[in-house]
Order: sequence, then C-alpha cells, then structure tokens
Amino acid sequence: MNLSNSISDADLVPYRNTVLSQMLTYLPTSPVKNPDGSYFDNLIQTSYYNPVSMLENATENLKTKNILGTFTANLKLPFGFSYDVAASYQNTQTVYGAFYNSIYTSRYNNVRNTPDPPANPSFVSLVGKDGLALRNAYQNTNKIVETYLTWNKKFGDHDINAVVGYSYQQSLNNDGLQTSSTNFPINQVGYYNLSLGNPYAITDFRVNYGPEYLYQEILLISDFARVNYNYKNKYLLQGSIRRDGSNVFGNNQKWGYFPSVGAGWNIDQENFLKNQGLISTLKLRGSYGIAGNSLGFAPLTTKLIYGAVGQFYYNGSPREGAYGAIQNENPNLRWEKTATANIGMDFSIFKGRLGGSVDFYDKRTTDLIIGFDVDQNLYPSGQLTANVGKLSNRGVEIVLNGTPVSNDNFTWTTGINLAHNVNKVLTLSDSQFKIDDRLIFQPDGGGQSGATLQILSPGQPIGTFFTFKYAGKDANGVSQYYDAAGNIKTQGLLNKTDYYVIGNAQPKALIGWTNSVNYKNFDLSVFVRAVLGNKIMNVTRADLFRPNTAQFTNIPVEVENESTADFNSYKYSSRFLENGSYLRLDNATLGYTFKKNIIPGVSSLRLYTTANNLFVITGYKGIDPEINQGGLAPGVDTNNFYPKTRTFLFGLNVSFN
Repeated sequence: MNLSNSISDADLVPYRNTVLSQMLTYLPTSPVKNPDGSYFDNLIQTSYYNPVSMLENATENLKTKNILGTFTANLKLPFGFSYDVAASYQNTQTVYGAFYNSIYTSRYNNVRNTPDPPANPSFVSLVGKDGLALRNAYQNTNKIVETYLTWNKKFGDHDINAVVGYSYQQSLNNDGLQTSSTNFPINQVGYYNLSLGNPYAITDFRVNYGPEYLYQEILLISDFARVNYNYKNKYLLQGSIRRDGSNVFGNNQKWGYFPSVGAGWNIDQENFLKNQGLISTLKLRGSYGIAGNSLGFAPLTTKLIYGAVGQFYYNGSPREGAYGAIQNENPNLRWEKTATANIGMDFSIFKGRLGGSVDFYDKRTTDLIIGFDVDQNLYPSGQLTANVGKLSNRGVEIVLNGTPVSNDNFTWTTGINLAHNVNKVLTLSDSQFKIDDRLIFQPDGGGQSGATLQILSPGQPIGTFFTFKYAGKDANGVSQYYDAAGNIKTQGLLNKTDYYVIGNAQPKALIGWTNSVNYKNFDLSVFVRAVLGNKIMNVTRADLFRPNTAQFTNIPVEVENESTADFNSYKYSSRFLENGSYLRLDNATLGYTFKKNIIPGVSSLRLYTTANNLFVITGYKGIDPEINQGGLAPGVDTNNFYPKTRTFLFGLNVSFN
C-alpha cells in the first residue's frame, strides 16, 4: 500500500494570454505610470492596455490538495496460476479566487481573450463596478480497480503466459460550486467576504455560477485477455483482445472491441548465428492492433440538451427568455479507432558496442469525432457531434546507440534517435455528412475579420496553411497578393476564394542526440534536439506589421523601412509564413566526483552543475520556434507565447559511511 499527499499554492497571472499579447503590442516608450503614481493608459485605442497595470490590478490564486492511495495484492495459486488485484483512489481539491479591482473593472472590462489555436479569439466582458470577485471550490475523484488472473506454464521448449482480467474506472469531475460578486466598498476586500459586495445594484450583473455542464461522471469498464507464446526463445507470439465500454458514447454504441497481434523472431538464437562474433542481438518483430479513444469530450455530448436561445415578445409584453435545443442527441456516437501496423528490427554488434532499432509504422484513425453543422429542419439544433473522417500517419523511427571509446580513463557513449512522420487527412465525409474541407483558426487581427489560416482537407496534412499568397509591392510601396486566377492585386481579394496552400506545420524530421563522457573523475552529459522542415505562421509579427500605427503601438524593427501608405502590410499571407526549424541544446551537466575517503565519514562526494535551454539556433523571427505542434491547428504563433526559461543548477551529492 502506498499513500501520498501534495499541496500547492500558486499565484496565477489574470488573463495571462491577454497580458502577453499586450506586452508585445504596447508602445515601449509609453510610461508605466503617470507623474502622480497612477497607471498610464491610452484608452482611446481599442483593446490596447497597459500590461503592467493589468498585472498589478488583479490577482488570481489556486490552491490544490491531492491525495493518492494505491493498493496491490498478489496471490500465488497452484498449477502456475496467480491472482492480482490493484486499486487506486485519487482525490484532488481546488480552491480558486480571483479579484479584479476598481481600476480593472473601469478600464479593462472588455478584455480580448487570445486562446491557443484552434480556439478563436473573443472578447470577455467583465460586467461589474468597483471591483469584481470570483471564488470557487471543486473536487475531482478517480477510482480504479483492476483484477486479473495469470497463468504461466512451461512445456519443454514451449513457454506460455496468459492473462485474463477486468478493469473498472470511475471519474467524478468538478463536484463543487462557484459564485461571484461586485460593487465592493474598497479594493482591499479582494476575493474574500463576497457578501460585502452589492451586486444587485448593478443592472446587468449576473452571478457567475460556472460553465454549464461542468459536473461530469465518466465511467470506463474493460474486459481484457492476452496470451504470450515463446518457443525456445526464438519465436514469439502475442495476441490480445479488449472489450471497452464508456458512458461518454451514445446509448447504442457504448462498447468497442479492440484486438491486437504481434510476433517476434530472435534471429541471433538460430544455429547459423551461434558461432560468430559480429552480431550480439538481432530480432525481427511485427504487430497489428486497434486502439480506442474516449478522451477529449464530455459524457453529455450525446444527449439532447435545452437551454437559452434568445428572447421573444409575448402579447406585447417585454422580451421574454426563450428556451430551445442547444445540443442534438446522437445515440450512435462511438469510439474513435486507430489501427496500427508496425514492423521493426532490434540489433547490436561488436559485443554491444553499437546497437539500435528501426521501426516502420502505418496508423489509420477512423470514426473521428467531429462537430458538424446540420439542417435545423431535420435536427432540433444546428450542430451535431458525429463519427466522420479518417486520418493517416506513416513514418519511420530510428535509434542508434554506441560506445565509440571505452578504456580505464575515458569513456564516451552516444545515442541518436530520428523520427519521420507523414500525416494526411483521408476524408471528412461519409454517406450522411459530406464536407470537402473545413477552414479553421481565425486570429481576428485588426482589419482581418473572417480571415482564417489553415484548412482540413482530404489529401492534406493537419496543419496545412491556407491563406493569401504574397506577391511583393507595387510602385507605390503597397503589398500585393495573387488572386485565384494568378492576377496580382492590392484590393478586392476574397477570403478562401483567393487562398493558396502555402505549406504545413508538420516537421519532416525530429532528431535527438545524447552524449555522455567520463574522463577520470569528470563526467559530462549533453542532450541536443532538432526539429526540421516545419513552417510557422507568425501571427504576432503580422499583427504588429503596421507602419502607420508606430505613434501609439509597438512595431518590429524591420517595419521602420515600410511605407506608411501600405494598407496591406499586415495581411495574413505567405509573407509571414516562416521556417520553424531549430536546433536546441536542451540540457548539459558537468560533474566531478572526488576520491573516496577524502573527507572522514564521507563515502562519496560529487559536485555538479546543470544548465537547461542553453541556446537555440533558428531562423525564426518570433520569440521561440518551439510552439504548439499538437491539436488541429499546430504551428501558429498567436501573440500569447510564454518564452522558455534558461536555468542553471548547482548541486552536491554526498553519501556518508
């Protein structure tokens, strides 16, 4: 049995992404404070705030308590059987408080939210006066019980391992409450004593009870079986089957069946390789299996839900609240499935001095869970979550490890891994839902309403950039772009109609290189990582690329030579699509181990220093090329990137006699 508990107390940055965006936008020559000590603000500009004032006039705090207990038991039985049971319980409790003082509610009450893609930016209205406070307390509990019976049996050259089991997992999320208040007598109240506020005096204020459908109960039940067969440690076979059920799916499709099979051949155990000194290990292996995904959406996704849909007049009376369907029912929503075929080889030669592995894989994901616009003549609401779409990932992974030098005073071991993946959307349609493509992520920069950056389209990878194609400048210094017919224009371009596929965010290669060197009492380890061949859309640079706003907003240095007559300079286009390749020295550690017994009573003594994120080599013009590479809209730098830190650590390891 194991029991652990942790407590954390974190001060957060209120509207962090907005503050990061304002740090980039705010004119650096503007003062932080006025002569009288108050915070300076240019409130004439829309969505233009003093980031220091935003930091200082609001507070957010999150306290978290987490307790985790696990229990395992094993019972040995006759005839090679054993029975195992494992249980775990996790309880996480959070207490959150936020306070936006009277300055915040008077100046920054229409805050622009800049979320990570693919979510689009929006404006959040902080309705309130003389301070706004919010307080909530929630708890999440997770219970898991697994029980399985194992049979191990050896018959001469035959070795069998079989497992059959059952798993039960229940998660209760966001069990708690939230409330808010406003109109406080003084700012010092903070988010304590919410009863001191007078929210009812503010006409438009409504108590914030938290997002709708916050509470969730997720249940996952699994039956599973696996058989391993080994003949003379030469030929290996494995087969497994899972039957998984989850309440997040429709009533007709809660259960899924997921089989897998694998085989291995230890070639080095064959007689024809017995009496040779070159090959130490040589194994050929292959597998095929199907896995299911139930993560990423709420258990109420499949239910018909009613909510507020606007207002209406009734018998000439003032507008009354109208309620209707806001989510369609889908009893046939089922598991996403990923089928993976893999073939690989493991090897080592020269008595283990050089070794590695090579893997080729082909993954096909089907029944992608996507929201679709539907005809409200056929459905109560305008959107339905359904299983439509197929996705492909194919690639190779190579790992090489070696010890080029090894003697009494000097040892050098090195390892390199390389991965190449080709991603492709196969289809977004089926017999019922037919969609050729889908435009995603709308940064909504000034003067670019409706402009999107990427497209999900059959035959193209996720992260395909689809936007205007830059064509240089005309004689007047105005930026030009190609229309769909190839004509060069400065005006009259249409979103989507005149867009081009201009690149994608998927890297062509991921490389990691590890080195470990020992010389006498010194030791050095270095890890270098590279990402090659990907593109990044620098939305931050585009939104700041406005020479005619230099008198009141920040601009990049390169914009100083731009013409103020260029009303097209900032348009999202291939001009701001940059090479995202980089080489990063992730970690380096240098240590020295003193001779034994150099200090009485001390058996070992080692001094070391570690540095993380020492340098990055890249041509990318943004803060850092290592931005989001996951999700449906990777490779977009959206005004809210928090840069990586460079850290140095000095340490001492001591062992006493």
